[in-house]
Amino acid sequence: MMAMLFAQKIILGKLTFSDVPEKLKEQVKEVLTECGCEELIIE
Repeated sequence: MMAMLFAQKIILGKLTFSDVPEKLKEQVKEVLTECGCEELIIE
């Protein structure tokens, strides 16, 4: 649930991947990959 929220904010340009808490990064990465937004996964 939180991973989806962070992914949505990244897609909308409100946050960057580096703003995601470390413990959620792997889940957010999976959500972004499933959405076809791999280019937004920038450390």
